[in-house]
Amino acid sequence: MRARAERRGILAGAAAVALLAGALALRAITGAGDFALPTALGDLLTLALGVFIESLPFVFLGVGFSTVVRIWLPQRLLDRVLPRRPLPRRMVLSLAGILMPVCECGNVPVARGLLLRGFTAPEAVTFLLAAPILNPVTIITTYQAFGWSDGVLIGRIVGGFSIANVAGLLLSGSRRPLVAAGFAEQCAHEHPERGSRLRRSLEAFTEETGALLPALILGSALAGAIQVGVPREALIALGAHPVWSVLALIALAFVISICSSVDAFFILSLSAAFLPGGVVAFLLFGAMLDVKMLALLRTTFTGRALAFLTGFVALSCVAIGLAVNLAA
Repeated sequence: MRARAERRGILAGAAAVALLAGALALRAITGAGDFALPTALGDLLTLALGVFIESLPFVFLGVGFSTVVRIWLPQRLLDRVLPRRPLPRRMVLSLAGILMPVCECGNVPVARGLLLRGFTAPEAVTFLLAAPILNPVTIITTYQAFGWSDGVLIGRIVGGFSIANVAGLLLSGSRRPLVAAGFAEQCAHEHPERGSRLRRSLEAFTEETGALLPALILGSALAGAIQVGVPREALIALGAHPVWSVLALIALAFVISICSSVDAFFILSLSAAFLPGGVVAFLLFGAMLDVKMLALLRTTFTGRALAFLTGFVALSCVAIGLAVNLAA
């Protein structure tokens, strides 16, 4: 039954992608003809497919890392490398993104792999929030875009590390379940190790892909729909205000769902219209949480946990953005 459900998830995802691609091809072919898609629908499909295509390779890369963590990484190695005390352990995990140059959507399957290996939810969340910012690709692209000017690079690195570790600390005191019931059952269920590691790796890769692909499609569609419905001009008009510029760019980061590896170049084109605190808030919040990420994370964490994370990360980004604006 489980294998059949996984196959259905993959087939549904592939069918949805095929429909999106077919609709875009129809729009391109019919152009100005009688069968041309309405502008808003065409924009929605274009934006949704753009988010999906940008994210899909990183999801596959993340599933690959997750498979290595689950099946190939010896437990004794993890026990030897990671501290035993919770706080230092989470701090080391938050730096693990340096070894995994994967953007935020690709880190979801890695976090799932950590949970399946017995790591706690606060530990997985700490990694999940910090890794997209503290990976070398993100750091290099942010430096290439902004250099050392206005404290953007330092604000992003220090802010990402701090927010992730404080979030893990706060969640470690929660008495409510943080992991979704279905995934918690999967973590608790003991699977006999049958077959070679290669076979188990292929099975794990298929299982994770089947779980995450439908959520990625849904998140991409939501991101496209919100981008069509929210005029970017209205957000840009708020750019010169020290408070509204931060709030506007956090909203923009949530909406556009752009990969953390390239978001610095996107916001660079708008940075002349916004104060540096808004830019830092954009680079922090978008790398940690966006509409596409929430759809992916719902496969693993409870709605209550995600609501807390969203609120905490948003407030933290606002505070850091305002501090940067005051210092600038």
